[in-house]
Amino acid sequence: MLFDDTYKTISGPSQGIYKDKGSKFIASAFPVYTEEEVKEKLRGLRKEYHDARHHCYAYCLGPDRSAYRVNDDGEPSGTAGKPIYGQIQSKDLTNVLIVVVRYFGGIKLGIPGLINAYRTAAKESIENTTILTKTINEEYKVSFEYPVINDIMKILKEESASILHQDFTDNSCAIRFHIRRSSGVAIQDKLSKIRPVSVQFLDIYRDA
Repeated sequence: MLFDDTYKTISGPSQGIYKDKGSKFIASAFPVYTEEEVKEKLRGLRKEYHDARHHCYAYCLGPDRSAYRVNDDGEPSGTAGKPIYGQIQSKDLTNVLIVVVRYFGGIKLGIPGLINAYRTAAKESIENTTILTKTINEEYKVSFEYPVINDIMKILKEESASILHQDFTDNSCAIRFHIRRSSGVAIQDKLSKIRPVSVQFLDIYRDA
């Protein structure tokens, strides 16, 4: 990461292809944000490449890269998932899934050959897309009474917060917004000084 509130991911789906001794390795890379998205992509690829012998993959999720998995799908242990994951790590990426589908060519490649094939296909799929640096944003809800709305809106503007939803009534008001993580503490402090105001952290915000 460049800073504590940034991460790198890919801009969109891409593909890489590697061939060796008749075997064909097709790598598909996707930006993903949840394990359910990972499962959905895997289901789609298994259907599309239903006649392939192996569907090996690796993924990494979350700004802190806390969720990850590698899968060799029948290849010798450590020859597929790990090399794929190694390419994700080498580019400092997260929220990425790479699946490498193998069509067997009849000639065994050996351990070094398999590692090279899966690594190279994965690398090419990354090279064929654009790497983006995104900010980690947090979502909050601020609840307040209508008379202080101008003070609330002024702070949100000063801190470059993005408003997601507004709910105004005669007696009470609420605004959901997201803001870059590095500004989270400052905006909470400013809003909390207005009375009566309640500030609630909701979640890490992801732009869908």
